[in-house]
Amino acid sequence: MSSDAVQIIEPLSGPLSGTATVPGDKSISHRAVLFSAMAEGTSQLSGVLDSQDVRSSMSAVAQLGAKVNLSVQSDGSLAGTVEGWGAAGPAQPSAPIDCGNSGTTVRLLMGILAPWPITVTLDGDSSLRRRPMRRITAPLMKMGAKFAPAGQELLPITETGTPALRAITYDAPMASAQLKTAVLLAGVFAEGTTTVNEPAPSRNHTELMLPEFGVATTAATRTASVTGPSALEASTVHVPGDPSSAAFLAAAALLKPGSSICIKNVSLNPARIGFLRTLERMGANVEERHEGQEGKEPNGSITVSYTPHLRGCEIPAQHIASLIDEIPVLALVAAHAHGVTVFKEVGELRVKETDRLAAIIEGLGLLGVDAWEEGNNLLIEGNPQLEVPEGLVFDSHGDHRLAMTWALAGLCGNQPVGVRDFGAVAVSYPRFLEDIERLER
Repeated sequence: MSSDAVQIIEPLSGPLSGTATVPGDKSISHRAVLFSAMAEGTSQLSGVLDSQDVRSSMSAVAQLGAKVNLSVQSDGSLAGTVEGWGAAGPAQPSAPIDCGNSGTTVRLLMGILAPWPITVTLDGDSSLRRRPMRRITAPLMKMGAKFAPAGQELLPITETGTPALRAITYDAPMASAQLKTAVLLAGVFAEGTTTVNEPAPSRNHTELMLPEFGVATTAATRTASVTGPSALEASTVHVPGDPSSAAFLAAAALLKPGSSICIKNVSLNPARIGFLRTLERMGANVEERHEGQEGKEPNGSITVSYTPHLRGCEIPAQHIASLIDEIPVLALVAAHAHGVTVFKEVGELRVKETDRLAAIIEGLGLLGVDAWEEGNNLLIEGNPQLEVPEGLVFDSHGDHRLAMTWALAGLCGNQPVGVRDFGAVAVSYPRFLEDIERLER
């Protein structure tokens, strides 16, 4: 994924205005593809995000015997059908499964494969090979799945499933929707009730979607469970827009004088819009409007206008899971605010696509902004008069969210900037620059 190519990002010539849509939600797109592959029958999907990560899930389930027939629509989304393997189970693949850059793909697959008597080697690109996997393999081993090498933290890892999977109650050491989902998906096929308890709320897309596929799921603020053995049945899923992608358009409108935009058809799942709550606390002119449901997922629009006087704030640890992916762009907003912004307990940033904590501090440092770590906290001292120095080149480290964050520094700033390996945006938002340019007045 990484490359030394530097893309020059020019400042916007005028404010942003009008309406926009963002690509389909990445988390929901992954689950729509993966759950459809597990189900009996043919599911109808629309609004699916066409990105490298989601295509990793599509190719993985195709290797395991699902029939994936999704094609690109006029709006750039994917729609079509997925015929699942159902009661027959996934087929033994003839080669290792390459999950690319997608942590969601590999971690959810570990749970999906756990109940079946096949042996599968899971691998990924150089970035994914650095991300921790023992948090997923540990509970699945308690249920009876086997992993080799035993106790291995990093990919490649080989998994052998078992039909004699045991239900467990698992107290997760961290709030992680990927961990929770992997255990619940294995638990669908285990005898008895499988429960995951979390220290803080994480994304609940799995608990909202499993019932759409016919699996009874109980869910509360920090706990979720399924009772097996059960089975998934084909469903119809329309994927709403991704709030994580919307956060970048929102930040652009906040920081570019004179801007006012409306982002339509966005998932407004409360577990995903912590970034909006944070922007409100910073004094940002943002508003959400609920307009309906896709299945059990609330959706609607987000309106954002330029806000000249932003203030720093503290984001407590229990809210971090609802905005973990938006911390890079929120850090850039905080860099323009008056006072200090504190993100509490964000050590998880160190094990994302890259060490995002170090990369945020490095990038803000180039802008002349003081940002530092204290334990697992990130602190940023904002500068409302922030000006971009001439000739800056940021390194995205092959991370899509960093690539878009540093591009915003140039788009909303007074000088062009360079972004190394800007192409990483293809992981989640391939048309990011085009969408920004469409809003330029």
